[in-house]
Amino acid sequence: ECPGTQELQSSLRQAHKLLSAHEASYLQSLRSLRKKLSSLQSGATHGSARPSNGRGCPWLAAPLNGRKLGKVLLPGHEVHFLCDLGYELVGSETRQCKESLTWSGQQPVCKELNECASSPCANAGTCTDEVNGFACACAKGWAGPTCQSPTPTYIDECEVFHNGQAGRLCLHACVNTPGGYRCMCPSGYNVTHDGRSCKDTDECATRQNNCTRDQLCVNTYGSFQCVKVECPRFRDATYVKTSPTRCERNPCPVDNKACPQAPNAISHHHMSVVSNLSAPRVMFRVSAVRVMGDALRFALLGGRARRHFAVQRSDRQTGELLLVSPVQGPAVLDVEVEMSELERRALLGRYITKITVFVSQYEF
Repeated sequence: ECPGTQELQSSLRQAHKLLSAHEASYLQSLRSLRKKLSSLQSGATHGSARPSNGRGCPWLAAPLNGRKLGKVLLPGHEVHFLCDLGYELVGSETRQCKESLTWSGQQPVCKELNECASSPCANAGTCTDEVNGFACACAKGWAGPTCQSPTPTYIDECEVFHNGQAGRLCLHACVNTPGGYRCMCPSGYNVTHDGRSCKDTDECATRQNNCTRDQLCVNTYGSFQCVKVECPRFRDATYVKTSPTRCERNPCPVDNKACPQAPNAISHHHMSVVSNLSAPRVMFRVSAVRVMGDALRFALLGGRARRHFAVQRSDRQTGELLLVSPVQGPAVLDVEVEMSELERRALLGRYITKITVFVSQYEF
């Protein structure tokens, strides 16, 4: 039975009301979405720096060997931290700007992973930690990445040919492998392209060090040293730092007779050498740019390390620090060379060069 005209009109009015209600709800949702998008765009545009009214949290730096995600410093916003490959995060992975304008959690650091900590080498294999990985030196009779497989009987090249007529197979350590061998280098070195020699890793140039901003990174064979150069403190003289490795004496008061006897300048130099370096050999030269007096005198000052060194003159204005005997590493040798300027045997000035020699435990 077909509905009447009045019933059809009533149904149409109900459908119109329903559509109007859905349209109003849709428009309200659209306005809310536009408002949120506008807020996010404003935050992305202006959130990378501290707000103009100063109501923001302090700036957070990315950890060494890691990254920081997020730049907004406003309360309620979060900053996330990630570490580079081969490093693990120690500290807070996420920090949030609180209403008190302080950050939650602790500043994280990226610590180098020690892949040998889990003892991955089986069957008495020896693990060597490497960058982003590890290497196993397997005991005799075992092979594989983790020394998991027994090896068949074959020639041990490391034992038979390690010190053959053609020289050593490997500069440092030889690892026997099925049908061959592999050379390994100690920590702080990389295997060279020939697969046999070792090349020192420059931790200072590659930022693989933990030296602070007020320290000088000195690369050594197989490692590095963080050095802080400070000016000396004398009772009758004061010094100012004129470069990262040089201190110069301030002008002396007219009535201070002891001040001119103190060194005019003190320079610091750092050297890296291998163990058992052949001797004798010249290690360092000290020269006068211009001579004010009629004579220069070079001398080796005290210290336990002076037995390994001597001072000789190469010309009128240059003195040389000479290594007179090989040094077995690892060792750190501190020696001082004094250059005195004289006029008719009266002292015009003294210049001290402090030399620190870092001796590696390896001969390469």
